[in-house]
Amino acid sequence: MPPYVQAVSNFWKERLADGPRPAELPSLNHLLGNLSLPFDLARTRAQAVKLADQVKGDGRPVLLIPGLMASERRMEWLRNILTAGGYEAHDWGMGRNMGPRPDSLEQIDRRVDAIRRETGAPVTLVGWSLGGLYAREYAKFARDKVGGVVTMGTPFSGDPRANHAWRLYQLVSGVPVDRPPFPCTREEKPPVPTVALWSRRDGVILPECAKGRAGERDAAIEVDCTHMGFAAAPEGIVAVARALETMRG
Repeated sequence: MPPYVQAVSNFWKERLADGPRPAELPSLNHLLGNLSLPFDLARTRAQAVKLADQVKGDGRPVLLIPGLMASERRMEWLRNILTAGGYEAHDWGMGRNMGPRPDSLEQIDRRVDAIRRETGAPVTLVGWSLGGLYAREYAKFARDKVGGVVTMGTPFSGDPRANHAWRLYQLVSGVPVDRPPFPCTREEKPPVPTVALWSRRDGVILPECAKGRAGERDAAIEVDCTHMGFAAAPEGIVAVARALETMRG
């Protein structure tokens, strides 16, 4: 190899070595595992009464926030089972989640205020994936209105590109994944009880990013489900109920 070619090659090797490395991603096998969603839903339908019996609700109001491109319908089984088990579960009332907007936290605030007018109690937020990021940031925005936060497969820790969803997020929302349109400190723990549900089989979000580190959440609970299964599979629904129990005063 001519000396000048070798010099150019060495220059770029050094630049690449010093620069940012590509984010680690969940395995493709686990990503494909999310195709089991119809079977998860079928198992939940068959076990709905049994699942509700495992929920030990105390009447607390709970607000469910869907993930990217999901709507209230996607959270329906979770809502129905939590309600049957003794919680007062509510949809977020904002339709399909098409990514963050400058007024997203204000819209959630209006929904929380409406629930509080009915119940007079702080509202516990349960957010799936991107919905969990909304929940965490809202709890910092209005801490006195929030009883706690449960996240399900939410990438609140580590590299925001350590997942298979960030490109879709940017396409749908029109904003960079690391610069949301409202103040956001993803890794900072909200000033309320916070439980992170995570799964080794998630497939969409890197497990470490959904589990978080000590100081970024109060507790982390491993769940044996896929990313799509957090709000649909029996294992995900039971895990949400267990997380809510840990926040009981």
